[in-house]
Amino acid sequence: MSRIFDALQRSGTEQSGVEYPDVVSMATAVFEAPRLPNFDQSPIEEPAEGIPSVLLPAGVPETGVPSDVHASPTLFPSLEVSLAPSSRLVFFTQPESLAAEKFRFLGVRLRHMRQNRPLKKVLVTSTIPEEGKSLIASNLAGALAQRREKERVLLIEGDLRRPVLAGQFGLGRLAGLSEWLESGVDTATNIYHLNAPGFWIMPGGAPPANSLELMQSGKLSALMNQMAPLFDWIIVDSPPLLPLADTTIWSRLTDGTILVTREGKTQKTQLQRGLEMIKKSNLLGVVLNSCTDEDQDNYYRRYSPATK
Repeated sequence: MSRIFDALQRSGTEQSGVEYPDVVSMATAVFEAPRLPNFDQSPIEEPAEGIPSVLLPAGVPETGVPSDVHASPTLFPSLEVSLAPSSRLVFFTQPESLAAEKFRFLGVRLRHMRQNRPLKKVLVTSTIPEEGKSLIASNLAGALAQRREKERVLLIEGDLRRPVLAGQFGLGRLAGLSEWLESGVDTATNIYHLNAPGFWIMPGGAPPANSLELMQSGKLSALMNQMAPLFDWIIVDSPPLLPLADTTIWSRLTDGTILVTREGKTQKTQLQRGLEMIKKSNLLGVVLNSCTDEDQDNYYRRYSPATK
């Protein structure tokens, strides 16, 4: 753990001369354990040729949600997940592992922070691609949802350019955020309840040609205003900070940001640039992904996930 604490402290001091106590106090290492799946591990079936690229699950109305959805999020349609054998969603496949425990710890940290500040809408981002932010966001959503006091958690895929969340949960191709943004419907649609994980998800949908233009349309603000009263937590998996502007839009709509960095992947200068792009008051902390700990070598081995 000392590696991430020292690196973050140096990065914060070198870039501005000001230390980042919030980063240091919130820094969390995510340890990755061997896979021991306990969900249905049936392969994900690809749709046959001629089938549209984005589908609603069987039995779900074309609108994707009943018209009186504001009464309760339980009115959104429910789906069963089917994790592939290569899944790295350790909170669901290995709930008793050290990796899963780290996500519980991260959830506890967020709840403690909420005692001192308004905190419901959490942005999860990274400096560059392939640092594992989508896996962190998914596991964190599970950790928040599967506590003893049931909390309603919504996971939104804010990366419309490279959507992966539906595939991670074996949901195939679902209509999601991009389809809703392109529609003329004001009430939020294309949100689904995942039965086994116990939280709700709004996937990215099919990548649009004009993602930035869609995100600047004003409908994202309406979406967050509609969803905030319905859920205890809203986790947004956003694009990387570099070199896109998409995350800046999401940061204005959320209460705080978690920055994901990956051991052996993120360079010091990239981490510095990422910290510079996040307003200090918005930075909740940093998660070190793919971390190894010599003390745990006898019990857990490191794996290299197919991260985003």
